[in-house]
Amino acid sequence: MTKVRVLPEPHRYAICARADIPIKEFYKGVFEEVYIFFHPFIKPKTIDYDLFNPNTYPSKNEIRDNCEMITWEKFQSLAGVDSLKQLDTGLRTIILGLKKEYQDVQSARLILETCEKERIIQPTEGFFPEFVMNHLLKSIKTIGHDWIWLGDEFCTERKLEYIDDLISDNNVLGERKNLFTHDSSILITTHWDSHFSLLCSNRDTVKYLVDLCGLEGFFCTEKTEIYWCVP
Repeated sequence: MTKVRVLPEPHRYAICARADIPIKEFYKGVFEEVYIFFHPFIKPKTIDYDLFNPNTYPSKNEIRDNCEMITWEKFQSLAGVDSLKQLDTGLRTIILGLKKEYQDVQSARLILETCEKERIIQPTEGFFPEFVMNHLLKSIKTIGHDWIWLGDEFCTERKLEYIDDLISDNNVLGERKNLFTHDSSILITTHWDSHFSLLCSNRDTVKYLVDLCGLEGFFCTEKTEIYWCVP
């Protein structure tokens, strides 16, 4: 009889927090602070708006070089959505990422109408944001890190990458979900069904990187969960 193979528990310094537990509780004893940073909306400037479909979606570098970053705060104002929490709920509703009782159809409609009117692209869920990653990687280099591990969702596969290579060719990130320094002191991770990523480290490092990069988002409290928009 074949023995059932059971994977070991993944290293918490290398993966995204689970959705069924407060984020800081998941990382307790591993990371002191966690900052949720939003994936910006995208406004094409020197590239065709109609390219943004599954068959012709531009590369990360094309987006970074030919589009404008639209913050959640600015888009919230454009769309007339009451809060960032409602904006997150609306985005999740559009991708059918919430149970029916938690969906916000009105906010979803406002988001879609505003994107159509203003020729803006919604942020993609589960992928590192194009406009943010180079700034974040360059900032991590200023702390003294030249190498960083790049891993899949559960970090069963990982590869050590030279940070300068990731900066020059951001497309290397591809569908990878986790970036963590060789000493396991910093983690950047994204949840597969969310339009934001997590920056995890000690308090001083997180604050330094947030301020240096001008990240838009918020610091997790002891109660913040992945689905923080749900009451």
